[in-house]
Amino acid sequence: MSTQALIPTNRKFFLLAATALAATSAFSVLCTLTVQSYQRSRRLAELKASIDVGDPTPSVSRRTSVDDRSSEPSRKKTLRVTKLNELGVPASHSLAPISESDAKFEWDPDLIDEQLARNRVFLGDEGLQKVRDAFVIVIGCGGVGSWIVAMLVRSGIGKLRIIDFDQVTLSSLNRHASATLEDVGTPKVDSLRKYLSKVAPWVEIETKVELWHKDNADRLLEGGPTYVVDAIDNIDTKVDLLEYCYNNGLPVISAMGAGCKADPTRIQIDDISGSAEDPLARATRRRLRLKGISTGITVVFSSEKPGSEKASLLPLDEDVFKQGKVNELGVLQDFRARILPVLGTMPGIFGLAISTHILTHIGGYPVDQYIVGRNRVKTYDSVLHQLAGQKMRLEGSQKLPLDTEDIGYLVEEVFRGRSVISRESGGSRIALTKWRLEAGWTTQNIVLMTKEEAKRHEARVLKGGEKVENVYPQAVIDLVLRRLEEEKVYSRFRE
Repeated sequence: MSTQALIPTNRKFFLLAATALAATSAFSVLCTLTVQSYQRSRRLAELKASIDVGDPTPSVSRRTSVDDRSSEPSRKKTLRVTKLNELGVPASHSLAPISESDAKFEWDPDLIDEQLARNRVFLGDEGLQKVRDAFVIVIGCGGVGSWIVAMLVRSGIGKLRIIDFDQVTLSSLNRHASATLEDVGTPKVDSLRKYLSKVAPWVEIETKVELWHKDNADRLLEGGPTYVVDAIDNIDTKVDLLEYCYNNGLPVISAMGAGCKADPTRIQIDDISGSAEDPLARATRRRLRLKGISTGITVVFSSEKPGSEKASLLPLDEDVFKQGKVNELGVLQDFRARILPVLGTMPGIFGLAISTHILTHIGGYPVDQYIVGRNRVKTYDSVLHQLAGQKMRLEGSQKLPLDTEDIGYLVEEVFRGRSVISRESGGSRIALTKWRLEAGWTTQNIVLMTKEEAKRHEARVLKGGEKVENVYPQAVIDLVLRRLEEEKVYSRFRE
């Protein structure tokens, strides 16, 4: 038989062989994928089965023994119920840390890696490991704080300590990240831990049903936290916490006011000196400036401008005033008694912004540096020298009981950077001047004007002897009185 006659037969043989080989390879791939899918499903089923959804206390999913990982034992977590403080919360609502006997066990690393796969791709291996090693303390677990805690846990933060004295109420449900009707009347921190133990039970969550204050600061902030989060809505406690973190070198980020806000595009992250259009931020800035802190604290705030047609703090009824001093009517001393209108979505956006900031900074992800606003030291020096020159012209002495920090406080916080007369603003055009000739050179008798306005004021009032009431319209007089009265109130916090 000729060679040409064998070609079709050989070609048919090779085609059959190739087809058989391809079928075998496809079958092998299919078998491999099927086995992998089955193993993944089985392991996830074990994880879900080990977490009892109906049990209010979290249980342990599949964990691997450090001493013998091949055995991969599974058992329930031993939870010790801790004694609550004098707030009167039932002890059954408290979740104690993992017992010491559990320390030699750890969660299946393969399942954790798969759960955090997207974060690993985003942050990289080194960045995600920094997140896994981080320890974050969140103070305040309401509308803002609960979202911060939830996203930090979902993103793999290794350890959290969450602190809040308050309980879940029905009105909390419009903005809280995890609370349900079943949680009403229970501590907010325990509600969060119960929920998140079913999301990432391998994250260590330590709960503290306490009110943070200066006396327990060392204990509640111990352990060398990677970050501290201020989600407190009380001005006194907020200022004390930020001052403590600043003085002790603890990285901190603070949430300003989400109430009465509705424009998510106006939410910003900046140094506290650059915050604007936020009453809580303004009050916090003023109090911190009086303690010598004008910058160096990161805040999240909304620059949305208030308006007469927008939501505002609800007034107290006349019957409430008859009960006594209004400042004593809050749930706790110094806590507000009036209802603050809150659109439920806005606290969540604040919380997501803060958790994003924390994760990117801990994970080393490159982000633009926030601009440090309104810390115009050169401008303040110039204004101080101009004021000293005025005192020299009037009294023959340049010595003032004020420094650059005081000037910055007057310009930015008391007068909002605007002239009391023309309401103009501008760094090179502003000047401070003594208001009434007979009063002293204090923060309660110095006002902000443009340089031209200050010259005319000095000529007519300070040298000419005219009364301010005869020089300026009533609107200007009223504005100055309001601003100086505010300063009088804030001066009691001066250190």
